[in-house]
Amino acid sequence: MGSNPSAPYLDPSLSIPDRVADLLGRMTLAEKIGQMMQLDARGDLTDIVVGRSVGSILHTSPERIVQANELTQQTRLRIPLLVGEDCIHGHSFWPGATIFPTQLGMASSFNPELMKRFARAAATEIAATGTHWTFSPVLCIARDLRWGRVDETFGEDLHLIGELATAVVEGYQGEGLDDPTAILATAKHFAGYSETQGGRDASEADISHRKMRSWFLPPFERVARAGCRTFMLGYQTTDGVPVTLNEWLLTDVLRGEWGYTGTLITDWDNVGRMVWEQKIQPDIAHAAAAATTAGNDMVMTTPTFFEGAQQAVADGLIDADAFDRAVERILTLKFELGLFENPRLPDEARIAEVVGSHQELNLEVARESLVLLENDGTLPLAAPLKVAVVGPVADDVDCLLGDWAGRSGQAEMPGGQPREMSTTPLDGIRALVEARGGEVSYARGSEIAVLLPNPEGQFYPDGQPRMPIIAPAPTDPAQIAEAVAVAEAADVVVAVVGDNIFLCGEGRSTATLNLVGGQNELIDALIATGKPVVIVLLASKPLILPPSAEHAAAVVWAANPGMKGGQALAELLCGDIEPVGRLPISFARHAGQQPTYYMQVRGQHGTRYADLTQEPAWAFGEGKSYTTVTYSELRLDAAELGLDDDVVGHVTLTNTGTRPSRETVQAYIRDEVTSASWADRELKAFTQAWVAPGESIEVEVRVPVSACTIVNAAGERVVEPGEFTLLVGPSSRVSDLLGAGFTVA
Repeated sequence: MGSNPSAPYLDPSLSIPDRVADLLGRMTLAEKIGQMMQLDARGDLTDIVVGRSVGSILHTSPERIVQANELTQQTRLRIPLLVGEDCIHGHSFWPGATIFPTQLGMASSFNPELMKRFARAAATEIAATGTHWTFSPVLCIARDLRWGRVDETFGEDLHLIGELATAVVEGYQGEGLDDPTAILATAKHFAGYSETQGGRDASEADISHRKMRSWFLPPFERVARAGCRTFMLGYQTTDGVPVTLNEWLLTDVLRGEWGYTGTLITDWDNVGRMVWEQKIQPDIAHAAAAATTAGNDMVMTTPTFFEGAQQAVADGLIDADAFDRAVERILTLKFELGLFENPRLPDEARIAEVVGSHQELNLEVARESLVLLENDGTLPLAAPLKVAVVGPVADDVDCLLGDWAGRSGQAEMPGGQPREMSTTPLDGIRALVEARGGEVSYARGSEIAVLLPNPEGQFYPDGQPRMPIIAPAPTDPAQIAEAVAVAEAADVVVAVVGDNIFLCGEGRSTATLNLVGGQNELIDALIATGKPVVIVLLASKPLILPPSAEHAAAVVWAANPGMKGGQALAELLCGDIEPVGRLPISFARHAGQQPTYYMQVRGQHGTRYADLTQEPAWAFGEGKSYTTVTYSELRLDAAELGLDDDVVGHVTLTNTGTRPSRETVQAYIRDEVTSASWADRELKAFTQAWVAPGESIEVEVRVPVSACTIVNAAGERVVEPGEFTLLVGPSSRVSDLLGAGFTVA
């Protein structure tokens, strides 16, 4: 029953279900278990492909992909491999690929169409290299800013996450998996992974079923129904149960209520972690049986799953046919991708043509990722000027590209991305200012952090490297003195501060949100010169500036803006483009203020801490323009509505300045009285409109009444009849919002 040219599963004229059924009927137990495994291609490929008959590999290279494909020809059934990779904001670890802003930066665009174009471009580059599967997008809600993976998210709002993630999924998967430029999208990390205690990565998440339904599940339901073909399961436990075994999440909700038929993949060694870390399974045989029974399909990087699953069958822990449903889903993906006819190996001609070819789009995305937070009129800069560029990340390519790129450490890329492909803030400002007759000087000003060996050892029990300890770099008075001298000789100072790739990412949550190293002292000294100081926060997540920053001339949030970030930033500072980005996440004033997201549930004693305001420094949705736009005259088409109606509002925008503005008009809903505690307001729609200088325009916002829901005490998502308010404005702050009441019968 081995592979032969006339086997039905090799006949492309047959239906995919028929081909899957034929192939599944030919497979041994070991071959089925092997198909459920994804292993690191940097290991022994012969053992991986021939010895274990794995279904998928990751962390590979063209040479390894070709070698692995040749090895599949030595296997009995010659089942092609699925090749996966962490292509998070571009083909992260492919030298010369287009590296876009991080997901948090891209979210500042509030632009689903742009996100779809990004994902389509990234997919064409990824597919050319023989990779079929990206572990993106991230649908986690960033609510504790200490968490190290905030930069991988679309921010704090579930509606924005759903809009942008759906667009990214559509871009990756194209018109269908038979398109050779389509790749599999992955919705991760299902679900509630970001809500762990203390912002600590992958720990316990205390989330009730009602809370999960209220906030964490809706974006996943959105992409599930939009056809996202794979879901990745989070590391964490919820109510004592790892997601890997969570029957309520995987069976009742995902497969049951939503009818999801896609493929589930664990995160890195989730199955092994149940034994060595979470200690809820006595051995790998029990862990393999439990994970399979719970409905996991692909097991990422648990090599001993191969032996453990077979042992589980031998010990009577699980039936031999229990693996069939997972294997059916995996084989279906392979047939839909057409891998049996064309394994989609690396295409050298196509690589040369498309990899790294999307820099114009990258620049467009970078421009929309920048957010102007404060401006006293210093920006845009006049020309010609003497500009002092100061700061430890002003010329830091790794911080520019962000996590999951180049030298961030998840894959072997010691040289990083080609330096000439990246434009740092210093590069961009120097090129633009000098082209206009100005002068640019530079001083580093301070260091950020030093790396110390991890006292628990270099590796985790599963062989993964432990992160080094990050210690703040000491303040260097000589560095600060040099920066002050450069500032005093200039007309304006651009201080580029933030974090670096060692202070963000998986396993790199931070106990503080302050700038570390000598950066606070640097800002203090620059402000004290009396020169106008423009602070650019180039950082993986919202950080807290020192009190002296209140005297800065301007503040720009740049996230990690990708290869073209420095050019986009220079264009913004010099007024060549308009500031169009808006915050997808709120900024705290102090780490002890966590959480700071706007969607707070009503009910507490007072509105502040005894010693600190509860107001964010900058709130979700905020962002300034180089002009002034007022919102007025909110009116509704109708104020008595039924479940099948839309809330339709009209608001007037008036530009009273001298430059155009792209306004992101945000529509929030407040349910005035709810049967269970609920958020004071929720974003339900947004639209973008350009307003010319001196112009007044009317903008329509539309929210389906069916979206004006709460999750009641019984865990049901319902629209409760009664009084509601439509809130419309330029940000989530109550003071920025106009209100109009309506009633749902």
